[in-house]
Amino acid sequence: MKRGFYTIIAAQFFSSLADNALLIAAIALLAEQHAPPWMTPVLKLFFVLSYVVLAAFVGAFADAFPKGRVMFGTNLIKVVGCLAMLAGTPPLISYGIVGLGAAAYSPAKYGILTELLPPDRLVAANGWMEGTTVLSIVLGTVCGGILISPHIMHHLLHRALPFADHASRLAILFITAIYAIAALFNLRIPDTGVRYPPQQHGPIRLVQDFANCFTVLWKDRIGQISLAVTTLLWGAAQTLQFIVLQWAQHSLGLSLSQASVLQAFVAIGVAIGAVVAAAKIPLRRALNTLPVGLAIGGSILLMAFFSRDLFPLAWVLRIGHFNVPAYIAIACVFLAFIGALSGFFVVPMNAVLQHRGHVLLSAGHSIAVQNFNENLSILVTLCLYTVLVWFHVSITTIIVIFSSFVIGVMMLIMRQHRANRLHDEAL
Repeated sequence: MKRGFYTIIAAQFFSSLADNALLIAAIALLAEQHAPPWMTPVLKLFFVLSYVVLAAFVGAFADAFPKGRVMFGTNLIKVVGCLAMLAGTPPLISYGIVGLGAAAYSPAKYGILTELLPPDRLVAANGWMEGTTVLSIVLGTVCGGILISPHIMHHLLHRALPFADHASRLAILFITAIYAIAALFNLRIPDTGVRYPPQQHGPIRLVQDFANCFTVLWKDRIGQISLAVTTLLWGAAQTLQFIVLQWAQHSLGLSLSQASVLQAFVAIGVAIGAVVAAAKIPLRRALNTLPVGLAIGGSILLMAFFSRDLFPLAWVLRIGHFNVPAYIAIACVFLAFIGALSGFFVVPMNAVLQHRGHVLLSAGHSIAVQNFNENLSILVTLCLYTVLVWFHVSITTIIVIFSSFVIGVMMLIMRQHRANRLHDEAL
């Protein structure tokens, strides 16, 4: 890999680490404020709303300046969101500010890969990016869960740290420091020297330009398949994050702090799958992995039938100095398996989409289109999940509906891919 690639990876790692720890801390803050359960997924809605609303503008912004500078500035916006949360601003609004920074950060962090590396290195680069991102998810969720745990609260809150009068505020204080570390790495990202033509000015022209990019990518026979898959996967992944939290508390009897740690096993599996995909799947064979999407949907469906009632409480595994109930150990392995399938699937799809976007459009614009579609999917799926929680639908029923949706959409995508191949062979 070229000079500067690992600096980009480090900056992304710490920024993503803070993003995921902050979600757990913000959920705990809502719980401390006795907010209704449906507000938990709404927290994520406020985060991703910026990705959709600003999609027409962040791509042009990322292409207008050196992407290291863009990553530094947008990371500072995340710090502002944390400080707002510490100052007493409602969690939904504060987390929305962090989402504003994340929306502008994303086109730069992925777009710089296509500027720095040749196409034949993109799958490997995405494997590194997804692997380290998932590692940050693991450590971020664990870090957030640890910081809000009663044990840590008992030992640290009495030190009277600024703003740290509750466990969630203490966690947010630490998370702000992590964002600051990410900003330092952003300053070390080299300028690739790539410059794009002058960007459109004015909201109307930017929206028209974005709409043109949107149409170009969806009309491309290869781009539309990879874009459809990543759109589905990101909507499913973000909703699954909340489903796992609720499922772990309802079916396994865990607390929020424990459930957040259990959630990390999905991320561990994603990292393993991403590494395998980076090593085994070349760009030209990426679309051959489409059947894996059906396996992901089927695996999620099995969650609906898994609970601690299936295993005698006397079944305990000895791991080091800890006694772990068998149902928790099996749940961890199962969630890691789902994650591995997802990581193995998303890395080749991301690489295909980035390559087609770079060829047809530009780095920043193509990633902005990708982010718009993916986060619109997140908004839709989280809204549906919120409605189901609002009406007190059981987590078992939610899982069945969710997995059936994933399977159904994947079947439609595979059908369209077959139609595209038949059309190309007929020409």
